[in-house]
Amino acid sequence: MLTGIFAGLAAGALWGLVFVAPSLAPGLSAVDLMAGRFVSYGLGSLLVMALSRGPRSVPTLKQAGMALGMSVLGFSGYYLLLVLAIRDAGVEVPTLIIGTIPIWIMLLGKPEGLLWRALLPGLCLTTSGVVLMMVAGVSQPGADGQGAQDWTYWRGVGYAILSMVSWTAFSLLNSVWLKKHREVKATDWANWLGVASGLAALVLWNALGSDSKVLLAQADIAQAAIVCVATGLGSAWLATVLWNIASRRLSASLCGQLIVSETLFSLLYAFVWAGEWPAGIQWAASVMFVLGILVSIRAHR
Repeated sequence: MLTGIFAGLAAGALWGLVFVAPSLAPGLSAVDLMAGRFVSYGLGSLLVMALSRGPRSVPTLKQAGMALGMSVLGFSGYYLLLVLAIRDAGVEVPTLIIGTIPIWIMLLGKPEGLLWRALLPGLCLTTSGVVLMMVAGVSQPGADGQGAQDWTYWRGVGYAILSMVSWTAFSLLNSVWLKKHREVKATDWANWLGVASGLAALVLWNALGSDSKVLLAQADIAQAAIVCVATGLGSAWLATVLWNIASRRLSASLCGQLIVSETLFSLLYAFVWAGEWPAGIQWAASVMFVLGILVSIRAHR
């Protein structure tokens, strides 16, 4: 259980980097950034599969189909929606909406043997933290100064909600699949998801992305490439391996609680990038999140 908890927290720390990636590569469109990240993930997965050379490292046709569908829910489709949300609504509000994922997973993924009264304290603490962060987000409506009546802002909120639904479904289905197919290694499943994500990202980029000549002509193309590779290998491949370990060892509801770490780290990275200290209400929300994680771990023992 301890290994699963540390793996889940480490995955959250790596996922948090995704929220500042658009600011680090401002010259890339949402589709370009999504494609760069997941093509890097796919190429890294292919390299690991080639070095493994084991018969089980190659999926069956049924496993490959499942990986393709899951990759759209949890990777290429989810991340495209998230980048679009950050583009239209800034970093803070999408971060908060994504931050509700633990609540939904805790509600939908509760083990049969766990009583609601044991789960309730952690759920209440997490919900309180999300509410406090939302209050802080309303008082500071976004880095680009968009007002609450701006259509672009509300479109971004809609994208964020869709991305939240997409990843919630992925997390629940992924947990069930990994527990059902214990013969598949966590690394192999991460590789299959990576190859599928890379293929889906290429299709989307070919249809909606920028022309390659336009991309190569950008002044900050080297920095953009580094961001894509770093988020592809770190925030995608390694984070997925860690999350698969957590999903196999822990219940879906406890995994959902650990996703709170993604919100904490993403806010930390955003504040470091902006060179600002969190407001008092944001500190209070962070304390609620941490207490929620600790109480939930105790309830699941």
